[in-house]
Amino acid sequence: MTRICVAGGTGQVGREVVRQALAQGHAVAVLSRNPPLEGSAGHHGGVTYFRADVTTGEGLSEAVAGADVVIDCLEGMAGKALKQFAAGGALLLAAAVDGGVARAVLLSIINCDQSTYSYYRARADKERLYKRSELETVTVRATQFHSLVVRLFTAGARIGIIPAIRGARVQTIAPADVAAALLEAAVEPPSEELHRFRTVGGPETVDMKAMAETWKRVTGAKGVIVGLPLPGAMGNFLREGRNLAPGEPYGRETFEAWLAKRPENL
Repeated sequence: MTRICVAGGTGQVGREVVRQALAQGHAVAVLSRNPPLEGSAGHHGGVTYFRADVTTGEGLSEAVAGADVVIDCLEGMAGKALKQFAAGGALLLAAAVDGGVARAVLLSIINCDQSTYSYYRARADKERLYKRSELETVTVRATQFHSLVVRLFTAGARIGIIPAIRGARVQTIAPADVAAALLEAAVEPPSEELHRFRTVGGPETVDMKAMAETWKRVTGAKGVIVGLPLPGAMGNFLREGRNLAPGEPYGRETFEAWLAKRPENL
């Protein structure tokens, strides 16, 4: 049994890490700014929840105390959380060092250091912090989640247009598959290499128009699929395939299979 502290254990990947870690018999703690209430759908029996904030450091020492491994699944999507994303990682690592944690595992994005997009830059900055840590670290870089393209399609469908970025291919992966990779990194034997990187990609590489057609068929959504250009650095990033991991198809759950399991589609 490994004692695991999951930072961001209430997010889409963090929830899966918690669920799988419990199923494997590990002791699990979760740190979150807003822990779920006991008895709520997001609350797992057997998990110790801590109210903690990586933007201030409040509660971090208590949350990581006694952990063998910290898994950082924090998202930092926008606003203050995005601006302080890397700095929050530094506070979390410092608390882990002080608490005697042996290893930290970071969830990141494939080739985030090759993009000027602010969301990616913040992740690259945090990767560099982990690489400088005195802890043993494993950074797991994932391709985009299935849910990312669903948000894009859903937003467009509200006005009758389902956007598919022209010239872009994607290799999306299920959050549960990413969680499995994070757990594998958390419990693997110690390595002589202090800081390690690995990349996990989804099981299929497809163009966005094909994904949009699958999404329409499974969900019954209405709207016209329209190929749209994406200018600028992010468009180049996608068209050049830097979002893909063709030699590392770790994920097993396809986009269609993941869609079919979602409650709103049943």
